[in-house]
Amino acid sequence: MQEHDARILRGAAIPTAIVGAAAMAVAYFLKDVNGLVGALIGALLALAFFGASALFLAWLGQKRPELLLMGAFAAYTIKVVVLGIVLVLFGGTTAFDGPSFALSAALCVVTWLTGHSVASIRVRRLYVDEPAESDEPAESEAPVEERQ
Repeated sequence: MQEHDARILRGAAIPTAIVGAAAMAVAYFLKDVNGLVGALIGALLALAFFGASALFLAWLGQKRPELLLMGAFAAYTIKVVVLGIVLVLFGGTTAFDGPSFALSAALCVVTWLTGHSVASIRVRRLYVDEPAESDEPAESEAPVEERQ
């Protein structure tokens, strides 16, 4: 993982973990253990989804940067499908509090996106590769007479 990717990942993950811990504390205070478990699952789900997709895209950016957009779409699609499966499987459960789960997950998602955006703005990332310096002019720089 490149240094700027790690800084962006930390800039998103640390605030999200803090917000998740605060959501768990509030949910425990308001809804007891069921609220705590719901908030914990929501926070962990958001951290796992966004962390895994960030690591995948960082890896893909090093190996095949031309596939980044396709990889981002695939990661998003997988997150939506897995979240749908989780919601269907645990839709009527009493093992945890549903509203605590939903609010914790939503708060963590918003915090991740905000932290990721702020960290991306602060990171100085080169996105243009300078051509190597050489003594000979490139073909397009050579006079017209020499190219013919």
